[in-house]
Amino acid sequence: MKNRKLNQLKICLQEEVEAGSAGFGNYSFPHNALPEINFTKVDTSTTFLGKKLSAPILISAMTGGSEKGFEINKNLALAAQKMKVAMGVGSQRVAIENPKLADTFQVRKFAPDVLLFANLGAVQLNYGYGVSECQKVVSMISADALVLHLNPLQEVIQTGDTNFENLLPKIEKICQKLSVPVIVKEVGFGISEDVARRLFNAGIKIIDVAGYGGTNWALVAGKVAGPPLGETFKNWGIPAAYSIQMCKKIEGLKIVGSGGIRSGIDIAKAIVLGADLVGLARPFLKEAARSASAVEEKIANLALELKVAMFCVGAQDLSQLQKVKLVNFPVYSLYQERGS
Repeated sequence: MKNRKLNQLKICLQEEVEAGSAGFGNYSFPHNALPEINFTKVDTSTTFLGKKLSAPILISAMTGGSEKGFEINKNLALAAQKMKVAMGVGSQRVAIENPKLADTFQVRKFAPDVLLFANLGAVQLNYGYGVSECQKVVSMISADALVLHLNPLQEVIQTGDTNFENLLPKIEKICQKLSVPVIVKEVGFGISEDVARRLFNAGIKIIDVAGYGGTNWALVAGKVAGPPLGETFKNWGIPAAYSIQMCKKIEGLKIVGSGGIRSGIDIAKAIVLGADLVGLARPFLKEAARSASAVEEKIANLALELKVAMFCVGAQDLSQLQKVKLVNFPVYSLYQERGS
C-alpha cells in the first residue's frame, strides 16, 4: 500500500492526469460596473464547523504514509496555519495497518488552529473497520472531523476493495458514535442528489462532492495498476459544478465543492452554486512539493482572485455573493471564439 501511495503521488506530480471539464466554464458572472462597495472592505472570511477561516478554502486530502508524504503534509499545514484555511490529510488506513507511519499524518503541531480533517475509505467498514478505527484516525491527528471517502471506480481499476454492499448502515453507525462530525466525499467522480439524500437521511450533514473535472483517479489508478480501464473511464462522472447543484437541493446539507477548482473565480462560482467551503488538491500539491511559502502564495492568489470577483459583482461578503445569479452560458469562451 505504501508503494502504491508513492506511485500515485509521483504520477500526480509528474504526469497529466486531468480530464474533461468541471462545468464551471458553462457559467459566467454578470459584471457589475457600479458595485457601490469599497474593494478594501470586501470580506472573504467564513466560519465552518465553528472555526473562522480567512477564505472558504480547503486544502483537500492528498497524501501521507511516506517521507515525501510527510514533507508535503508539513508544508500544507504550515501554509494552512499562516493563511487561516482548512486542511485534510490523505487516507490514514496505511497508518492503521502500520502505526510507524502515523507521524507522516501528524501535522497538528505545525497547524494548531486550523480546521483539520482525518480520512478513511468508507469501504473499509466492510473489511473489518468500525468506530474504533475511525476514532483512532481522528485522535491520531487531533482532527475536527472525519472524512469517509467513496471511491468505487478507483477501487475497481486498482483491483482493490470492491465490496460496497450494505455500506450505508455502517456509515450511519459511525455518524452516530464518532466524537466528531462525519463528512462523506467522493474522490473525483461526483455525488448525485439520490446518493446525497440517502447519506443525509443516514445522518451525514456535510458532503464533499469531489466532482469530475479535476485530478482523474481513473487515470491515476490505471497508470498504477496497468489495465486499460483507466483510459476507458476517464470521462466518467458528474462534473463538479452540477454535483454541487444536485446536492444543494437537500435542505440543511452543508456542501464542500471540489473537483477541477483552479481559480478564485471558480471558487466564487462554486459558492454561488451552493458550496459552503471549496476544496482544491493538485494545485496545492505541486506547490507543497517545493515549500510552505509556495503554498502560502498560491492560497493568497486564490483569495485575491475570489475577492476581485466578489468586488466586480458587488458582493461585500460571502452571504451577498450567494445571492448573485450566474449567467448560464460561457461568455468568455464566446469572446475567445470571436478572437477578441
